[in-house]
This record gives sequence, C-alpha cells and structure tokens, in this order.
Amino acid sequence: MIHIIKKLSLLLFLLALIGCNKTDWKENFKEKEKSPFGNFIIYNEAKELFKNNEVTLLKENFYDYLLFDSDIDSTKQFNLVCIKHSGYKYNNTGINEILNFVEKGNSVFLAFNHFKDTLQSSLKFSTNNLDKNNYSVPSLKSLKGTLDLNNNQFFNNSFFYDRNLRRNYFLEYDKKTTSVIGTIEVDGEKVPNFIKIKYGKGAFYLHLHPIAFTNYFLLNGNEEYASNALSYLPNNDLIWDPHIKSSKYSDNENEDKSSVFKFFLEHKTLTWFLFVCLIGLILFMLFNARRKQRPIPIIEPLKNSTVAFTQTIANLYLKEQDHKNLVDKKIAYFLEKVRSKYLLNTNNLNADFMEKLALKSGNELQKTKYLINTIITLNKRAECSEEELVVLHKMIEKFFNK
Repeated sequence: MIHIIKKLSLLLFLLALIGCNKTDWKENFKEKEKSPFGNFIIYNEAKELFKNNEVTLLKENFYDYLLFDSDIDSTKQFNLVCIKHSGYKYNNTGINEILNFVEKGNSVFLAFNHFKDTLQSSLKFSTNNLDKNNYSVPSLKSLKGTLDLNNNQFFNNSFFYDRNLRRNYFLEYDKKTTSVIGTIEVDGEKVPNFIKIKYGKGAFYLHLHPIAFTNYFLLNGNEEYASNALSYLPNNDLIWDPHIKSSKYSDNENEDKSSVFKFFLEHKTLTWFLFVCLIGLILFMLFNARRKQRPIPIIEPLKNSTVAFTQTIANLYLKEQDHKNLVDKKIAYFLEKVRSKYLLNTNNLNADFMEKLALKSGNELQKTKYLINTIITLNKRAECSEEELVVLHKMIEKFFNK
C-alpha cells in the first residue's frame, strides 16, 4: 500500500510543479480534488490498497444503494468506508440503516470531525473538540500534534502532523463495548481519537481526524499511518462512500426539505430554544401593545474596580518586561494560598512539605515535587524569562484546579 501511495505522490508532485494555479488550502475532503486536503489519492487507490477484495465506489447515497439500487449478497460481510468533514448526508433514517448494516456482521469505518447526535446516542459516546472555533486557513495551519496507534505490531506507531490537527478526541464511551485503538496527544496527555465499537455482530471504527487521510499528509511521510489505520478493518469486500449525493428515497430527507423547523425539532435543546423564542415573541407583542410610560432611570451601583486595578498593574509589569517581579508575586500568591487553604508551614520547602502538600491537595507527588522545585529554582534567579513566567502560571493554575 505504501509503495503505491509513494508512486502516486511523485506523480502529483510533478503535476504541482507545472501547475500555475494558487494552492487551495481549504479542507474539502473531495475524492476528485488534488488540492492538499482532498481525498484524491486514497480514493483512487482504494482498489489497489484492498486488492485482495472487491471495492465498490458508490455513485449514490449509501441508504439508496443499500435498500434500492443494489443486490447485496446477504451471506457475505462488507466494510463501509467514509472520510469526510462530517456525516451530514446521513440523516436519521440513513443512520438507522447503517446501524442495522453493522448489527448483521458488517463493519463501518467513519473518519469525521463531527458525528451526528443520533449516532452518538445510539453508540453511547461523546466527543470534545478544543479547536472547534478554528475555521480559517491561518488558524488551522498553527495546529500541530501527534497521532499514535495502539498496536505494537506496526513498525512505527507515532506520527507527527505539522498543521490542521485539531485537538479533537472521544470524551465518553461505553468501555464494555469500546476499545481504544488510536490516540492524540493533548496538553501532554494521550486521549482517544480512534476507537472500535462492537455493535451486534459487527463493529464501528470511528476516527476523529479525517485530515490524516488527505493528499497533503499522504505526500509528506504519513502514508503509513493511513495504511495502518485502515488495516484494522476485517478482510471483507469494501464499499467506499464519497458522500456525493443526498438520499432520493428517505422520508426524513423529504421532510427536511419541506420543513424549515425539522432541524430544530430533531434536537431537544434546539426545540426548547424554538419554544422559548416563540413565547418571548408573544410576550413582547402583548406588553408592547399596552400604553407605554416614561422609563424609570436605572441607578447603577458602584463598580468594583479591584480586578481592573490588578489588571492594570499586571500590564504595567508586562510592559516593563519585569518578568522576575511577576514570578516573585506568583510564588508569594501560591505560598499564601497553601498556608491558608492547607494550613501548612511554607518556611521550609523540603521533601516532608512536598509529601504533605501532595496528600492534602490531592495532586500527584511527582507533579507536586516538580512544581515546588520549579518555584525554588526561579526564586533563586536574578532574572526570569517570559516563557518561564507563563509555565509557572500554568503549573499553579493546574495545581489548584485539581
């Protein structure tokens, strides 16, 4: 598989050299796109990647193909693969059919940045995307990170991605039916981004970083990761869904087109939002219909300027680049809070003090020792850098937020 991808990579590189159009860095995940974040390579090489199995490249919606436009052998098992930004073209009816498809013993590989609520509730999982508000090309370019696969049989398990890698991971899942087969490093901790969920006789393989399967990273040394991730699928014939069309037959699809409120009614929170807005509009019309009287002036209470004053002083220190002074104040703040909150004597920051502090605060002893040793080191220095100030601040905040 890797050999094939490298050959195609060289061809695309030569085409890029002779091309004159400006590079499109937008994430499109389109199978016909040769831009950095299209799926041209992996889609067109699917038959070679799974050459021991028959590969069907869909030209219609999977729901339509499954129920109306194909004669699938019920005695055989299949793999369904879809790599997109999200599964928005799988409506509720389509998701139910996919669940039935897997329950009969088939497997589904979905690589999405976002999964629909219907699928999350059915498979009992939830996700957390710390970079969900990053949409622009410059902001996504700064997102770097490392992906790992939990399989020691692979020659290389860890892969670095130099851009567009959102801190997106699975937050909750049913440990009885779910196994973690891949992780992403977020703030120094490895959290799951690739899981296998057993469902009926089959399984779902869910991945939160479709960007890892795009042209850019297959051309930049990470083609082995895509190969290894897809190798988790059973040795069955493959159905590749490029998500090119919405369903022509699904009742839910027709309802979505005919009703502007359908999307709101599918989600409980949005339904309540709709009802509250309607009630608010009715109340506004009722009260606004009455005779208006002169408004009563509002006397605002005196504002607490302590926070603003503190922020002004902090900005003054930052402007003067007096990082050592701020470090000393952060240390004094930390020790004072330790004395008042944990009733510990801070005159001697020895090993006994560290053990008592770790025990009373509920933090790990190793992390507590690292923080106290950092404080001792910075306290002895005549000068401190901005980076050291920022690191100390984050360590203290993380310590008290335990």
